[in-house]
Amino acid sequence: MQIQIDPSQLQPSRGTSPALSERVMWLNADRVLYVGLLGVPSVRTFGAFSIYVSLRSPHRICVDGGEWEETLLSVVPPYVGHRIESEDRMICNILIESETVRLRDLPEHIRTGRGAVHDAEALATMRDALDRFKRCATRQYARTEEFDENFFGGALPARAIDKRVDAVVDKIKCDPNSHTSAEECAVACHLSVSRFLHLFKVEVGSPFRSFRTWQRARSVLYYVTQNANLTNIALDVGYPDATHFSHSIRQIYGLTPKSIFAGCRRLALYGSGAAASPRSGFN
Repeated sequence: MQIQIDPSQLQPSRGTSPALSERVMWLNADRVLYVGLLGVPSVRTFGAFSIYVSLRSPHRICVDGGEWEETLLSVVPPYVGHRIESEDRMICNILIESETVRLRDLPEHIRTGRGAVHDAEALATMRDALDRFKRCATRQYARTEEFDENFFGGALPARAIDKRVDAVVDKIKCDPNSHTSAEECAVACHLSVSRFLHLFKVEVGSPFRSFRTWQRARSVLYYVTQNANLTNIALDVGYPDATHFSHSIRQIYGLTPKSIFAGCRRLALYGSGAAASPRSGFN
């Protein structure tokens, strides 16, 4: 499947970036690239660094209840609520899992970004990266580092995590749909529950429960092109019922599962690495 694009959209016009006409998503366990419909989300709270790039007209963003800002590029830190809207129906959204990067060495616009980012160089890099992605025949990155090199000009610095906590993180990311408890993880780490929870937050940067909740909601992205009953998908990804599923997904994405799946009907989905295969029905 080839992406079709108006060549004129590859040239900056009034400060806008090139747009991909095809709706597409690429993801692995560490990164997500989404180019597709924005919808009309309410407050959304992702457990990852979120980068928004306008494809044509600027978007407006409101972070943590602050003032609305108009911009072509914006960044929101992990677990920070925000709202976004745009006259353009399409948006580019990149997610960077925070436990995979060393915060102090991130590019400044990501490390300090909290809303609108007015960085012409960073915006140009994103434009070029989208163009390269469009021209890539396979639309695949074998490693996270390759993705980073394309979109950020180099591999983002890896975060060093305590080996015990790192094993727990890997377990949750490999099987986010399981009901792994803090008690089980504490035993595996040979720690008390309170000590494990403290160490996890220090090493990962978020509470254990928040991380587990985000990873479960994130795993839904592997299902969005499936034409399946939402109740069955809810059970497949580890939610006890459709009501809990709908409530949790809306809190994180600012959209109901029904809206998300409806907006992804024409989405081309690509994945890489081990995380791309364990979800049932993922191609």
